[in-house]
Amino acid sequence: MSAFTTPIAEQIWDMKYRLKEADGTPIDQSAEDTWRRIADALAIVEDDQTAWADKFYAALSDFKYLPAGRIVAGAGTGRSVTLFNCFVMGTVPDSMGGIFDMLKEAALTMQQGGGIGYDFSTIRPQGAAVSGVAADASGPLSFMDVWDSMCRTIMSAGSRRGAMMATMRCDHPDVEAFIEAKQDPARLRMFNVSVLATDPFMQAVQDNAPWDLVFDGKVYRTIQARDLWDKMMRATYDYAEPGVIFIDRINAENNLNYAETIAATNPCGEQPLPPYGACLLGSINLTRLVQNPFDGAVLNETALDDLVATAIRMMDNVVDASRFPLEAQAQEAAAKRRVGLGVTGLADALAMCGLRYGSDDAVKQTEVWMARIANAAYRASARLAAEKGAFTLFDAAAYAKAPMIQRLDPDVQALIAEHGLRNALLTSIAPTGTISLYAGNVSSGIEPIFANSYTRKVLQPDGTRTEEEVVDYAVQMWRDLKGDAPLPDYFVNAQTLAPLDHVRMQAAAQPWVDSSISKTINVPADISFDAFKDVYAEAYATGCKGCTTYRPNAVTGSVLTVSEAETKPEVADSSSGEIVYMSEPLDRPSALEGNTYKVKWPDSEHALYITINDIVLNGHRRPFEVFINSKNMEHFAWTVALTRMISAVFRRGGDVTFVVEELKAVFDPRGGAWMQGKYVPSILAAIGGVIETHMIATGFLAGEGMGLKSDPQADVVNLGHKPGPACPSCGQYDLRMVEGCLTCGSCGHSKCG
Repeated sequence: MSAFTTPIAEQIWDMKYRLKEADGTPIDQSAEDTWRRIADALAIVEDDQTAWADKFYAALSDFKYLPAGRIVAGAGTGRSVTLFNCFVMGTVPDSMGGIFDMLKEAALTMQQGGGIGYDFSTIRPQGAAVSGVAADASGPLSFMDVWDSMCRTIMSAGSRRGAMMATMRCDHPDVEAFIEAKQDPARLRMFNVSVLATDPFMQAVQDNAPWDLVFDGKVYRTIQARDLWDKMMRATYDYAEPGVIFIDRINAENNLNYAETIAATNPCGEQPLPPYGACLLGSINLTRLVQNPFDGAVLNETALDDLVATAIRMMDNVVDASRFPLEAQAQEAAAKRRVGLGVTGLADALAMCGLRYGSDDAVKQTEVWMARIANAAYRASARLAAEKGAFTLFDAAAYAKAPMIQRLDPDVQALIAEHGLRNALLTSIAPTGTISLYAGNVSSGIEPIFANSYTRKVLQPDGTRTEEEVVDYAVQMWRDLKGDAPLPDYFVNAQTLAPLDHVRMQAAAQPWVDSSISKTINVPADISFDAFKDVYAEAYATGCKGCTTYRPNAVTGSVLTVSEAETKPEVADSSSGEIVYMSEPLDRPSALEGNTYKVKWPDSEHALYITINDIVLNGHRRPFEVFINSKNMEHFAWTVALTRMISAVFRRGGDVTFVVEELKAVFDPRGGAWMQGKYVPSILAAIGGVIETHMIATGFLAGEGMGLKSDPQADVVNLGHKPGPACPSCGQYDLRMVEGCLTCGSCGHSKCG
């Protein structure tokens, strides 16, 4: 009997985690084979390898303990990949040579499958003097563009492109440009961005006080703190970024604040890390520990303690079993042995216990469970220290003062005082979108149930698509136990949950998480700006270490829209061989109005001439066809092919602005060029820029990065809602924002892993 309870779980395992030969022949024949591979690999450092491999296998079985995807995909394969999910890279020097040394380190790290985080606050602002060369600095944003282009060239292990986090201090002179950078839809697509908000800044916001923007001791400008805060809030209200990281709180709460200073996080924010720090992640699946679900349910705390202890030992062994892209990363990991054990399935477990996510009772139960996990983790690490030795930088006196240690049970504090700790930090709540689907579609991390069910379109070998229902784990369990009985009102999902209930749950977990929490607070599209700002104010006031929201709108697109009783679309009969069009092509009039643009690419002897012709429909001018001409015959074949394809897309009508975004995102591995003060990653990106300029000039686009102007033809394919962006892996409009990452409900693709 298969361990997988849903088709999507088995498909994700086969696509992302199943060990296969180079030609695709499966080596892992079942989930049990995958668990055995991981267990054996992580027991190799133990004296009694057989006994511990069996113990590890038991923890992995039935998806009770879920190591992060890097471990599931890489452990025991013999491949040259890291088992650590993400890294914060070294401090970026404020020099050209140092910056590009950091770029090389980033490329090497991403090549082995690691996401990366960088603080760009250390680079002098745009316009600052560069001594010795009689020039002005281009600023950190220009170098972020270079990082972004590099990231596009690196396909990380696990068939996903690398993810990056960029942070910048709230007092950096370029912070306003940083806040606005991703309003350009083609810029910094490989980055998540977050502002490091300090305690003095938050106080200045509250007091409506002036705020200095400073670099290297020089005040460049003084602005009102509240104006800067409102600019941050407006950007994330409209564009879902930047996130906000409360950096002083992170450093004050860090067990290792005597030995390190943190200025950046991994791409999804759950691991604030020092230079060359790495995040090693895993999750306890709480749904597997609930006894008597929906009928006097309780969580088996004894089983939880035992599972946590085994998980901590497995994670500690990963430090020794993993490869590292850089020696500095290996040394940092060995010196501190940092791990990040979290949870998944919290919302499902609460529902199985009859508790409504976000309610007072659910908040209290979350605190109890998270406290139990933290105590069990620290107890296990202290016992490991007694057996194998404490991490090398352990300082008993400093740890006795750490806020987290002071919250632990007295017996755990006594163990730490006697033996030290094997691991400097132990708890974190990471994104679990893909591994939660793999475990039977349990709710992700500490997020609410996203939807009770939704329809997933599955591509078949013959090119057709079938539909299957994907049901939340707890909802399916209710159906299995209760039949057609209606769901109780304690089942609540992300579509209906009040934003402040999200904050309450994050705040309830945070005291027992010594790193941080990756969580997205979904807010309704019609939330007022003032109410939106209140979410961030409440997150800061209640002790959260950061805040990430997602508000669906015309710019960001909506997340997956679900309906409990949706009308199924008619399925075309493919046996007839007819082509079913999403929309009919527009007819071409005998004459069209257009413009011709000249583009001179630096590496090409001859210019490109780009002609864009428009059609007028319902009083709106929209692009209809494109022609590209050049004397350079090197470009002939691909320019003809490109213009025919773009023209075919334009003639279908609808919102064709995605053509601009796709072209502007194309990079040339040989390098791009600077054009009119902006780095353009390829000649195709330059063509995309011309088309965008034309669309703006004709009124089809409201402005660069500002989205489509009112156009009745923009919704030719009407799904009842704006579908938002398509999944880059499978092309379906099933992307949802979970734990700070867009995750596809159809194929499990996630930028964060």
